[in-house]
Amino acid sequence: MDGVEDRRRRSVTVSRRGFLETTGAVAGAFAAAPLLQGVRAPRTADRAEDVILRNPLVYDGTGTPPMQTDVAVAGDRIAAVGPRLPRARAREVNLAGLALAPGFIDIHSHTDFELLIDPSAPSKIRQGVTTEVAGQDGGSIGPWRAARAAEVRDTYRERYGVAIDFDDLPGFFRRLERSRTAVNFASMVGHGTIRGFVVGEAARPATDTEIAAMQDHVRRAIAAGACGFSSGLEYHPGAFADLAELVALASVLRGTGLPYATHMRSEDDHLFAAIEEALNVGRAAGVPVHISHLKAEGKRNWWKADPVLETLEAARAGGIDVSYDRYPYVAYATGLGFLFPVWAQDGGTDAFLLRLVDPMTAPKLKAAVLDKIARLGSWDAVLISSTGADSLAWARGRRLGALAAERGQDPYDLLVQLTKADRNRAGMVGFGMSEANTAKFLAHPLGMVCSDGSALATEGPLAAGAPHPRNFGTFPRVLGHYCRDHKLLPLETAIHKMSGMPAARLRLERRGVVRPGAFADLVVFDPAAVRDLATFDHPQQYPEGIPHVMVNGSFALWDGDRTDALPGRIVRPGG
Repeated sequence: MDGVEDRRRRSVTVSRRGFLETTGAVAGAFAAAPLLQGVRAPRTADRAEDVILRNPLVYDGTGTPPMQTDVAVAGDRIAAVGPRLPRARAREVNLAGLALAPGFIDIHSHTDFELLIDPSAPSKIRQGVTTEVAGQDGGSIGPWRAARAAEVRDTYRERYGVAIDFDDLPGFFRRLERSRTAVNFASMVGHGTIRGFVVGEAARPATDTEIAAMQDHVRRAIAAGACGFSSGLEYHPGAFADLAELVALASVLRGTGLPYATHMRSEDDHLFAAIEEALNVGRAAGVPVHISHLKAEGKRNWWKADPVLETLEAARAGGIDVSYDRYPYVAYATGLGFLFPVWAQDGGTDAFLLRLVDPMTAPKLKAAVLDKIARLGSWDAVLISSTGADSLAWARGRRLGALAAERGQDPYDLLVQLTKADRNRAGMVGFGMSEANTAKFLAHPLGMVCSDGSALATEGPLAAGAPHPRNFGTFPRVLGHYCRDHKLLPLETAIHKMSGMPAARLRLERRGVVRPGAFADLVVFDPAAVRDLATFDHPQQYPEGIPHVMVNGSFALWDGDRTDALPGRIVRPGG
């Protein structure tokens, strides 16, 4: 942590010579070909005129201090970076007094179907996010069994008027390439989704034949452009996998440089064991490990943050390529059914709902839930964020304890009632982490910034419920609250954690940096004014202080307003 203090005291300006020497050391990846050789021009409707961005304070995404200079954009690429660039025929945009950085890469996002409902991705574009990385926590787009595929098709047709004409990740890539979006899209392939397709919902080990079939699905997804393999080991059916299964599937990534990303088996009482399992998967499979939304949840576990970080440092020193991501909030978001133990989900939704009322299992379930509530502190640490059924809208945005008291019900009984009535589709926000640990995880050199959220909106079909504010405020919250107001880390370090660092982790070449030859994914913000407005009580509020966002050379946000451009692309490892 001493290194953080050293970086905090570094100067925010360097000489032109120092800037060129620093950035030149990292530019080798872009030196293999002439500047724009082989670059496909964007579609005419999205093609911006050539632009020179004048005099911003440029943070290049590598973590080096910024420099006031010009940036020239030609087509979808950055053509030049330097002072007083010649105008030629380019349009000029004066950005004096503002900062310019690579567009933010949300390394842990849950945006996928949302891009079919509203391709403008408003809550992410307005944060400066230009690339969404989905397929997290073991869940990705397909493959689905027939019943699940029919459920997906019916839900999106009836609720949103969206036709689903794909049933796997390559098909979804093709659909987005046709329909187009404002943001770039990348995805991992999810272990839980594949296990559900091959093995089903049963809590049992996979057979050798099933493991081979799952490996084939992972292999096909990686060949189609997936940027890693994710697991969600607190969720069914992924939780039913053993170490050998995880190693076998992660081994498909060996030699690609792509990570095994894991929502670990425990983030609370059994955190140390979960960390060891994650590291063992990477060690045995011979692949990098990326831990999703690292936390020590529940007050009785807050002391574990420092030992966990020391464990990761030691693992990296010992040869395991490990990293993690974290969002800048003290509350998580998940399904309301997450309050129940995972063994209750064996066999799927119908079996789970029967266990809620079975005299043999109901007392065990209640005891497990009460223990989890004790760890959180109270029933009011649970906020009901969404329901699948509109008839249960009265519960949205309410604290479970207060709602139960208002209705004269026992909180556990109300939980069971909601779970049954909504067929286990309700969502929740759980307040379980400490602010001190949140700051530690954000500042540590192994950590990146993520939202763990989706592209939502303040109006229309994506404005329903009471979502976690991270969907609207993650990246400006880091820039404003943590960097400017609390001086937790320098802006250049935070921006690196949002751009160059995730791009390198996922091998997204020519993304995440401001450098000639890189794709022109850029965000312009006011360091003195950028801030998040979204709160847990009023989450659906866009941030302030981010006037312009460019994706592949086209402005998706201009002067604080969305444009008509849909310049996003499918982004695959290796460019």
